[in-house]
This record gives sequence, C-alpha cells and structure tokens, in this order.
Amino acid sequence: MPRTPPGRPMANDVAIRASGLTRRFGDLVAVDRLELRVPRRTIYGFLGPNGSGKSTTIRMLCGLLTPSAGSVEVLGHRIPQEAEQLKHKIGYMTQRFSLYDDLSVRENLAFMSRIYCLPKRSRSARIDAALDTYNLTAQARQFAGTLSGGQKQRLALAAATLHEPEILFLDEPTSAVDPQTRRDFWETLFNLVDAGTTILVSTHYMDEAERCHRLAILDRGRVVADDEPDALMANLGAHVVEVETDAAQALRQRLKNQAVVLSVTQLGRRLRVLVRPRVHDPEALIQSQMRNAGIAGNARLTHASLEDVFVITTRHVDRTPEVAA
Repeated sequence: MPRTPPGRPMANDVAIRASGLTRRFGDLVAVDRLELRVPRRTIYGFLGPNGSGKSTTIRMLCGLLTPSAGSVEVLGHRIPQEAEQLKHKIGYMTQRFSLYDDLSVRENLAFMSRIYCLPKRSRSARIDAALDTYNLTAQARQFAGTLSGGQKQRLALAAATLHEPEILFLDEPTSAVDPQTRRDFWETLFNLVDAGTTILVSTHYMDEAERCHRLAILDRGRVVADDEPDALMANLGAHVVEVETDAAQALRQRLKNQAVVLSVTQLGRRLRVLVRPRVHDPEALIQSQMRNAGIAGNARLTHASLEDVFVITTRHVDRTPEVAA
C-alpha cells in the first residue's frame, strides 16, 4: 500500500507542470496533449503498456527532448528554455545500466561527482556516504561490469542521487531485478521522499504502481486516468466477479462473447470477470451462464485491483492516432 507523503503538499506546491505536452516523430505521435501536475515530496507513477509514451514524456521533462507543442515547467524552470539551469537539480536513472563497465564502483561515482560539479572538498565524503547508503562499500573497487543486476541498480541510483537532486526521474528502474531487490529499492525511494525528494517513476509492475502516492495511466500518448491508486480502484466503473471452476477455460470462452462483459482473465482455476456497471446483479448473470453451459463453480463479487483499472482504462481509449514508445 502507498505511504502518505510527509506533509501533504499545498495545491500550489507543484514540482512539475505540463500542459498540452506533445511530441511527434514525423507522422508518429508519441505524446498527445498530455496534462500533468506532480506535487512535491511524493512518488508519482507512470503506468502504461509499451508504446504508451512514458519514456518520451520523461525525456521531455528532463530537458533531453524538445516538445513539439505544449508547455513544461519543472521546479519553476521552463523546459526547454531553462534546461541548463535545471540539470543540477534533477537526477535521471534509465532502464538500461548506463555507467561504465570498465570502471570500478568508486571510479564511476567519482566521475559522476565531477559531472555534477560537486566541490572537491566534499566529493570523497559524499561518495563514501553513497557507498554506505546503497550497500556498496564492499564492492567499491569492483568493476561495475561484474556486478549483479541488483548491485548495478543500486550503483545507478547512487550515481543519480549523488548530487542530492530535488527531483528524481526513474524510467522502469526495476525491470531486470528480482522481487526482493525491487522491494528493497522501493524502501530506498520512500527514504528519499522522506528527505524531501520528488520522484517520478515509470513501471510495468502493478505492485509498484500501487505503492505510488499518485498514479497516471498512459495509453498511446494520452493520460487515461490520474489519481491516487485507492481512488482509481474505488472508481473502477465496472463490477468485478471472481469465479472458481474446474472448467475455467470453457467458461472464459463463453463469457468473452457476452456484450456486457468487458474482460475475462484466467488465473489458474479462477476467472476474474469485469462486467459493465449497468448490470444489476452480475453474480446472477455469471451463474446463469454457468448453468446454461453445464459448468459447476462459484461466483462472487470482489474488490477491484489496479490491474482491473489498467484493463478498463486502456481498453476504452480512442486508438485512432498512431504513437510510439
């Protein structure tokens, strides 16, 4: 479950503002008139399928990519006009490990300390603190290319936060690590927020999305939902029925053809069925379909999950424009 951000920010305490943000690559629309407000000292998530525009949006917010249209303001700086003034206030961690494999852990951090123009007198102490914070002291002399996936992830985060940025952009940072490492990584993110950092993170993982203080679901370059995860689930706009049966596949095929059924997902012997809200008694509907097919089983209403929200919001978006990742 998401943590409550320390000292919930005032309405005007916004780290990132974007209005009508658009990016085209020729005839290809990657981000389509995106509206965005990211409060300070929160973890704001981007959730979306491949090609939804998450990475493109983050690159524009960092000043690495020029918008085709719209306006962006990060920490009070207009992008791209004031990107140079912003670069020492932000940290950026990409999905792919982008440090130097043939340098040691300490050498990579020393290099980044010079990139960020840290004062010479404080560089060594700052690097030592980062090694300790991210549990890399034992690997300080080890070549980065020989680190495990989790160690590389910690090194990348140490490098991205070495200059103590006000905003941290993370583009699918946990895609190549195990579940325990992902949990540890998120504990570190909450510690950074407690210290005053604003974090914008893109992810494919529903459990990570649920940890965010606020979440935007993107599809084909558009924001199709934006709220706190609990609010998104509470306002799903569909009934959720869970069915347990030994004939899950046969029932799934039958339910898929019902006009009032929005989605059917099989989970072993269970089906998760999303039914249009106009149906008065969705349990009775499913049970009737089971009786007519001679299928035994049990159906019950249940609470919505964030995956249910994702399915509904990305299913009904207008898919006319072409877009890219």
